[in-house]
Amino acid sequence: MIDGLSIPTDLLVLVAGILGLALVAYVAMRVWVLRLVHAFVRRTKGEWDDKVMEHNVFQLLAWFPVVLILYRGAEYLPSYQAVIQRALGAWLFVLVMLLVSRVLDALNAIYETYPVSHRRPMKSYLQMFKLFLFLIGGIVAVCLLLNTSPWGVLSGLGALTAVLMLVFKDTILSLVASVQLTANDLVRKGDWIEMPSAGVDGDVEDIALHTVKIRNFDKTIVALPTSRLISDSFRNWRGMSEAGARRMKRAVYIDQSSIKFVPDEELGRFEALELLVPYLRARREEIAAYNQEHDYDRTKSPVNGRGMTNLGLFRAYVRAYLLGHPKVRNDLTLLVRHLNPDAAKGLPLEIYCFADTTEWAAYEDIQADILDHVLAAMPEFGLRAYQRNALTDGRV
Repeated sequence: MIDGLSIPTDLLVLVAGILGLALVAYVAMRVWVLRLVHAFVRRTKGEWDDKVMEHNVFQLLAWFPVVLILYRGAEYLPSYQAVIQRALGAWLFVLVMLLVSRVLDALNAIYETYPVSHRRPMKSYLQMFKLFLFLIGGIVAVCLLLNTSPWGVLSGLGALTAVLMLVFKDTILSLVASVQLTANDLVRKGDWIEMPSAGVDGDVEDIALHTVKIRNFDKTIVALPTSRLISDSFRNWRGMSEAGARRMKRAVYIDQSSIKFVPDEELGRFEALELLVPYLRARREEIAAYNQEHDYDRTKSPVNGRGMTNLGLFRAYVRAYLLGHPKVRNDLTLLVRHLNPDAAKGLPLEIYCFADTTEWAAYEDIQADILDHVLAAMPEFGLRAYQRNALTDGRV
């Protein structure tokens, strides 16, 4: 017996031996066994074992021999055996919960390497499962430590349902939102979404139980509550990506004082515009037949009957130019139309079409190229772009 202590020396030696054996087992697992496992994993071609190693599943296994050695060693300490084994049982249960949690994380990481994970993410469901796992597991571990039956505690949870619903209100809302988002395929990882009310305009990087992580185009990161994607409206640009086309909707403003009829004798000069020749021929025949049928004499006044205007010719030219443009999709909506005139802006002529790319820089180049050409072609038709306070506009 050690002087000043009531602990027998042989007991201390026994405890030290058990702890030493447990330490040797832990070091052997961490230093030798795990090194061999890691070396084997690095040599394999598959990715699943790399994901398991990244989430430290193997490191956790090193604790199981320690618990088993201490559990068996407690048999040599009959005075403390019950307390020690209850504590070790609770510890072992916690280790199992942690192991299950890490395995689930590794499975999710493996799942995310497949394209289907972008359409059907599992992370929020796994997080919800882990939440209940730790809740129930924590109760069972405490019951093991206190040597009480967990069934009595678990059966009493029914009375705590209202309290649990209040405590986990946000979690329940997030779970419902996650189910709706997944079931209706509203958001996937990689989608470009916009929600101005939340300052969101960027790509979805992660969908979790409580939050959706979005990286805006200005490189800021927004953590948006999952439930807001159900309660608030947002725009998802996935349809644009799937179509492989991006809409162009731009207007040029025309000085209304430059719009005029084109006399028949001047129409010939527009035949030099090759894109306009088919339209000119068909339109001439249509107008001539109409005016002849209704006996209109346009030599008296250009407003008699039907005629062609420089704006109408320009609109037809722009449409023909878009139809022949190699970067504009002809199989999607293509319009050149008038919008409501505005005294402060002139007459808007809107170009509505789709570029054959979704890449931002390429899209802007195509759009700028088309607008450059349209603006430069306007003087050929005797039209002027509207500019407030311009010298050619005496009305302002």
